[in-house]
This record gives sequence, structure tokens and C-alpha cells, in this order.
Amino acid sequence: MMIKAKPFPTWVLVVLGHIVSWFLRRKLNRIQIFDVPIKQAHSYILMCNHFSFLDGFIAAHLLRKAIYEKNKQVKSMYIMVLEKQLQQNKWITRFGGFSIAPGTASAKESLNYAAEILSVPGNVLFLFPQGRIESNHTRVMELKSGIADIVPQIKGDCQLLWSSNLIEYYESINPSVYCHMLDCGTNHDFNFLELCDRINTHHLNAIKKQIRFSE
Repeated sequence: MMIKAKPFPTWVLVVLGHIVSWFLRRKLNRIQIFDVPIKQAHSYILMCNHFSFLDGFIAAHLLRKAIYEKNKQVKSMYIMVLEKQLQQNKWITRFGGFSIAPGTASAKESLNYAAEILSVPGNVLFLFPQGRIESNHTRVMELKSGIADIVPQIKGDCQLLWSSNLIEYYESINPSVYCHMLDCGTNHDFNFLELCDRINTHHLNAIKKQIRFSE
């Protein structure tokens, strides 16, 4: 049986978002977001590449700066977590964590639960669709198809967002994070294969933009 989320109230999450941003400013030289327009009265799927321990913190910062500050109707954030990890860290449920156990009978329940969450305007679901940690400079990402089981079940309007988060040092001793966002459309025009192509093209272009010198 899946473990459901028990997220903090919105005001607590906003406060925690400020704390996360403060933490990142201490650890990073800078974090720059190349954002996209946010649709009002929608729920949101925020997808990012999965490359480090900092991924959750970066996604939380993106939620506050790129979504919440443009739409104050954001209600709660959620994140899908492997069941084994959530059993060992139940506190994650307070940050919107709910379990999934791929290959088991409860996996369908988790996907249905995700669709229910996204049927409520203002809810945000974080996804790292690679399903594993890879270099942020990988040229081709293989995205897991779980999202294709979630999106068709969403009732109402949901905006799909992607961010290619890239690390660079340049002249600083501390790393900088550059978040290249992409508007991937809505649940009404969703096509998984087209989504994969758009994300990979966008990610490769984001890498090229950050290379100071030609080959």
C-alpha cells in the first residue's frame, strides 16, 4: 500500500522556500533562472534533470521564484519518492513526498494519486523523469514513461514545465546553477514521444548556450 503525502500548510512551505533560497545563496556563487510564462488557474508538473544531491533544493527554489511569485494561488507541492526511501524517511511526507514502488501492484495507485493531485489547480508535482542521477552535461536523456500514465488521467488544466539545470564554475571558487526552463504545453496537447524530443533538444541547446568557446 502506497504512503500518501501529508504536506505542511502553504504558508509553512513559503517560509521553507525562503530558507532553501538562503541555503543555496550560501552554497552557490549564483543561481540564475531563464524562466517561462506561467499559466494561471492550472496545476503544474515541474520536471528537472537529476544530477546531484542539490536537485530537490533547486526545484524548491524554482517553485518559489518561477511559479509561486507569478501565481500566488499555488497550494501545495508534491514529490514522488521510491517506497524504500520514504519508509526510511517518513518526514519527507511533510514536504509532499508520496511513495511509488515500480513493478508492484501499488505502482498504479501511486500514479492515480499523482493524477488526483494534479486535478486540483495550484498543486505542483516535482518529477525527475530520468529516474536516476546522471551528469548534467549528458547529451541524451532517457525519460521514464511514468508521466505518460499520469497526464491522461488529469482532470482540468495542468501546465508541464521542464528545467535543464546546469552547473558551471567559470571564474568563481563556488559553483553557479543556471536553470533553463521550457514550457512543455498542457495535459490537453500531451504526447510522450514529442515531450522527450522537445526536452532533449532544449537540453542540448542549453548546454551549447553555456559553452564560452566553440569546438
